[in-house]
Amino acid sequence: MNARLLDADWRSACEGLPAGERPLWLDDDAQDTPAGRGGTAGLWASGVGVHAGTSVLLEGVHLRLAAGEVGAILGPNGAGKSTLLSVLAGLRAPDMGAVWINGQLVNPAQAHRMARQRAVLPQETAVAFDFRVHEVVALGRYPHRRQPSRDEAGIVAAAMQTTGVAMLAERTVASLSGGERARVQLARVMAQIWDTDADGAPRWLLLDEPTAALDLHHQHETLRTVQRWAREQGVGVVAVLHDLNLALRYADRVWVLDGGVMQASGHPARVLTPALVRQVWRVRAATVRAPDGMAQLLISGSDTP
Repeated sequence: MNARLLDADWRSACEGLPAGERPLWLDDDAQDTPAGRGGTAGLWASGVGVHAGTSVLLEGVHLRLAAGEVGAILGPNGAGKSTLLSVLAGLRAPDMGAVWINGQLVNPAQAHRMARQRAVLPQETAVAFDFRVHEVVALGRYPHRRQPSRDEAGIVAAAMQTTGVAMLAERTVASLSGGERARVQLARVMAQIWDTDADGAPRWLLLDEPTAALDLHHQHETLRTVQRWAREQGVGVVAVLHDLNLALRYADRVWVLDGGVMQASGHPARVLTPALVRQVWRVRAATVRAPDGMAQLLISGSDTP
């Protein structure tokens, strides 16, 4: 079981359940591999571990995500979120375990071969030259240069329209605010996997803190956009997030890391309980209902003096 019961409150949740049954908010990804389930259209990680010298960055991480779903990697600073995303994206090789995308073993040495199916938005996206916005977005089409679409310009325009930066197309990147640049970069990675390859394999969008530079309105707009894209286009989305309420509202699955170890995984409303938030983030929280009925967390302050 990849979720650990760390205190008496959590252990009590298991009391009284039939033998072998687990609380709804604990999902077991440990047995989920392409070989074990026979699936080829998902993203899978099995027993992933990463070390840096004597430090353990990740240990025994299992996860799965189906095409068309949105998954959020959560945890405090230094939990291993960005490290996990880089392994899932094939940018870093794990020291233990393995990752599969669409049934293919992810190998950093062959990462370029996935570029038509998998796009990655890192935290840092500095542009070396003062390109215009439409030129930056067009860079996302580079993996398709040998087999371009019949409407490359149309794809770039559509990606800019989708992320709300079409009116900035002729502006230079240096003239933009941080939030505007973030949305331009999102348009770039969406353009990269805008259309399906000839083999029809699902596409994957991996985002490292995509809302960090955005105001409240654009945080919701960005995640609403990628959620809608996942639903309508069958794109699998994995995002590193810090805001638990955004994860509750837009994610289908969450994975909570602390100290490089998976603490819990599953449906956000089942996983993100006040007990877990207190254990992992050291803050007090209460579950409330938004006017639309969505479960949200009210954070009342630090749990430490």
